[in-house]
Amino acid sequence: MEIELWWLLALPLFFGLGWAAARVDIRHLVSESKALPRSYFKGLNFLLNEQPDKAIDAFIEVVSVDPETIELHFALGNLFRRRGEIERAIRMHTSLVNRGDLNEEQRLHALYELGQDYLKSGLLDRAEEALTKLGGSSYGGRAQVFLLEIFQLEKDWEKAIAVAARIEAETGISKQKEIAQFHCEHAVSLMAQSRPGEARAQAEAALKANRKAVRAQIILGDIAAQAGRHEEAIEAWQKVESQDPAYLSLVAAKLVESYRQLGRLKECMTLLRGYLERYSSLDLLDLAFQLCLELEGVEPAYKLVRDELRRSPTLLGLDKLLEAQVMAAPPERQADLQLVKNLVHRHTHRVARYACENCGFKARQFFWRCPGCGGWETYPPKRAEEFDLTP
Repeated sequence: MEIELWWLLALPLFFGLGWAAARVDIRHLVSESKALPRSYFKGLNFLLNEQPDKAIDAFIEVVSVDPETIELHFALGNLFRRRGEIERAIRMHTSLVNRGDLNEEQRLHALYELGQDYLKSGLLDRAEEALTKLGGSSYGGRAQVFLLEIFQLEKDWEKAIAVAARIEAETGISKQKEIAQFHCEHAVSLMAQSRPGEARAQAEAALKANRKAVRAQIILGDIAAQAGRHEEAIEAWQKVESQDPAYLSLVAAKLVESYRQLGRLKECMTLLRGYLERYSSLDLLDLAFQLCLELEGVEPAYKLVRDELRRSPTLLGLDKLLEAQVMAAPPERQADLQLVKNLVHRHTHRVARYACENCGFKARQFFWRCPGCGGWETYPPKRAEEFDLTP
């Protein structure tokens, strides 16, 4: 392969141009660094050495010397917010919003940061006002996420539904689970205000948004039961099985009460036995055991628990088995059995908790929204011990 002569001549020329450009860039960088106050580099050094207090003091000195350092104002404001010094962050970002020499993009950025400051401080109305102004801008999408959080904190479910639908339309990320939960929250608040018709409409809207919304189906049953329509309530709660049978444990007690009102507890016992055989659950076992004791006596209740314990051996199941044994035992053995039962019960009381799949937060009560991370439907309706036994 022959190399043309002009290539050999061009190579030194390109090398010389590159060297000259590098020299210009280096000179420009040196001149810029000389223009920066010494406190700026001190602040950077403190940040690298994980000394944020001293870094903030150094940066404040820079800002006082050179008020034109816009990006440094933003950095300081964010540092204040992360450290919990919300008032200082608000002052910093408010001063930026009110400056007349900022371009539109910088002003929007300052408004976005200010909205986060207000949210962190609990000033939800001011946060909403600031973030709403960002609609249609380059910060609009990110502002919607914070607005959704604000409306959930304010329990303004209509606005939360509207914002979630807008986020879904703009991003393509499904928000149907959250929207269904917002409708359910609205339904619960309307039930508390004795407005069952409107509550029912919200529950139906939740099912329209997400046909697997178990909570909406439970609410429909609750509305019917409160009105004394127990047949309708039972029918609504039984539909939970086709949505997600794991949630049957949440409606089992409701079913027992409605069947009791109708005088059909034996039918309810048959239903619970069927559920227990198909979907093993500690909460179902507890209710079935208590109802069996009431209707059939100690021996059938003991057999029910024993058979379930053989299928799914758990400490909570053992606790129920010991309870049945104490009842059936002769008086001279009851004290010893009661001692064993008390030991087991104290331990099961500690492990009988629900656990969030997202953050691991544990609670004795079932939550539709985790108090730890704020996630919706992150609590499986099973005790933590049951998952330890799942293959």
